[in-house]
Amino acid sequence: MKTKAVRIHGVDDLRLEEFELPKIKDDEILGRIVSDSICMSSHKLAMQGDKHKRVRAPLATTPVIIGHEFCGELVEIGEKWKKQFKAGQKFAIQPALNNKGTLWAPGYSYQYIGGDATYIVIPSEVMELGCLLEYKAEAYFMGSLAEPVSCIVGAYHAQYHTKGGSYVHQMGIVEGGSLALLASVGPMGIGAIDYAMHAPRKPGRVVVTDIDEARLRRAASIFTVEEARRNGVELHYVNTKDLADPVARLKELNGGKLFDDVFVFAPVRPVVEMGDRLLGPDGCLNFFAGPTDTAFGATLNFYDVHYESHHLVGTSGGNTDDIKESLEMMADGRLNPVAMITHVGGLDAVPATTIALDKIPGGKKLIYTHKRLDLVALSDFEARGATDPLYAELARIVKGNNMLWCKEAEDYLLANAPEI
Repeated sequence: MKTKAVRIHGVDDLRLEEFELPKIKDDEILGRIVSDSICMSSHKLAMQGDKHKRVRAPLATTPVIIGHEFCGELVEIGEKWKKQFKAGQKFAIQPALNNKGTLWAPGYSYQYIGGDATYIVIPSEVMELGCLLEYKAEAYFMGSLAEPVSCIVGAYHAQYHTKGGSYVHQMGIVEGGSLALLASVGPMGIGAIDYAMHAPRKPGRVVVTDIDEARLRRAASIFTVEEARRNGVELHYVNTKDLADPVARLKELNGGKLFDDVFVFAPVRPVVEMGDRLLGPDGCLNFFAGPTDTAFGATLNFYDVHYESHHLVGTSGGNTDDIKESLEMMADGRLNPVAMITHVGGLDAVPATTIALDKIPGGKKLIYTHKRLDLVALSDFEARGATDPLYAELARIVKGNNMLWCKEAEDYLLANAPEI
């Protein structure tokens, strides 16, 4: 079977190509991709080429399919897996295989599996490691958000605290405690607000900060103070841009106290250092943001590390349990990460979008891999609709859904957008 896919051949050398997939073996599965969400990690892969840690062979001779946040349906099942999987079943994937200590992963390391493709061959190790996951929600785009959501879930689980006189780590945020989410109205930060409000283990108070007033207002319109209250969480949004002493203001909102848990969503030194200053006794600071600068650093108060038992955590990705939790919570409606999506495009938009991802504003760029479409922001649908009836109807749909992508929009696009 032929597939169309975006493959990386070297630094910033991404090509949309058509080629023949090998016939599946008895221990493999043929899959049809419907949607993929472009991750900043793919941008870093494009920047680094063969130097990326997950690349396992020279890209010039062994190009790989990029994309690792994908969702689709199974087409043909190899004999070994017929009792466990069936054709027509929707699936998502945990790309972090952790196979025998290697860093190999779909989207970085394989010739025939990656998210930016029409059809893929799923190798045996994906199933053997329990990383091919059934997807039960209706809209495909939610499955493409499962991997980024799992990164958020994993970050919450990675937090730890101790009790006086004990060296045993109590994993997770402090239940009923105070949580500060700094620089947290980007796509991943918004997901962290969603999870804080709806997870089984909730904080009692959440303070969300940023310096972009428009993005703060947008976040507050999606995850409202009233909804948080209904879920037992006191929620505050704060613009720290013009505050003379942001730490004092955030403490004031927390009843004059420092915070149990602090997450930093931007690799910016002053934000990290503010997070350190906000930590209370036995507080845990999670540096969630992934810097591109390998020498990035910030000053931390090691007096407080010693005397106040401050903890520091860094998380990068989620594990299989995290992605399973994400899929379950999305399927039953407890999590709705759709606010992450700000742009939609087709497979032909992937190369340019991936290379320039750090320069394109907004949140997640959602790709429908069987479609030929420019990358267009949801906010630009109406303008496009003046000359294109496809976008006129999409604009009407998302406008009626608080400018959020939705299943109705996905269904319309899949039925009416041009094929690749």
